Amino acid sequence: MAGSKHDAKVVITKDGPYLVSGNVSLSKQIIGANSKGESETWEEGEKYPKQEKYALCRCGHSKNKPFCDGTHAKVNFVGTETAPREPYKIQAEVLDGPTMQLTDAEHLCAFGRFCDPNGQVWNQVEHTDDAKVRANFIRQVGNCPAGRLVAWDKKTGKAVEPELPISIGLIEDPAQKCSGPIWLRGGIPFVSADGTEYEVRNRVTLCRCGESQNKPFCDGTHASIKFHD
Repeated sequence: MAGSKHDAKVVITKDGPYLVSGNVSLSKQIIGANSKGESETWEEGEKYPKQEKYALCRCGHSKNKPFCDGTHAKVNFVGTETAPREPYKIQAEVLDGPTMQLTDAEHLCAFGRFCDPNGQVWNQVEHTDDAKVRANFIRQVGNCPAGRLVAWDKKTGKAVEPELPISIGLIEDPAQKCSGPIWLRGGIPFVSADGTEYEVRNRVTLCRCGESQNKPFCDGTHASIKFHD
């Protein structure tokens, strides 16, 4: 059985890999683009055999990707975590619309680009009283793997989140010809190398190219360096 919220966990090791426990499913998640090259859908790729525990490469240099092979020690990888640890809502900017709000923590951007089609979500929020616009807005914001963007229903005051299985995705981005971050889905707890627990969220992306300036989170650097798994 896939990991549950009671046993799934990711622990970040000092200058080393991500240690995953709780029998968490692992698969490649591929960004599907439309004819214009815009990000539109998620497609599941290769599924890895189930393991109760495994270590995922964080330095980007393992010869056994996505798994750690100890290379981080040979290359003297520095994995110091520099990201802010305040709750997401404190970090995020709020954009207000007639029926929906959009919160945006830009520094969490993993360059998934689901925000861009149909005139971009930052413009869509102003027209969420239109049912078609609202549907695209909710879908596109929900497809943001990093959780940089969150849609909020003003009537209920609640976040509108996609239902994601408790699992880990390894993002592949054919349009950019690169491999993306590690995608924690469904609310997997993860713990800093110093023992601090990060806020548990439905969608989070962690760096696996080793070059993010917002560790442990992805900052999109994988695209500029054309990182490959």
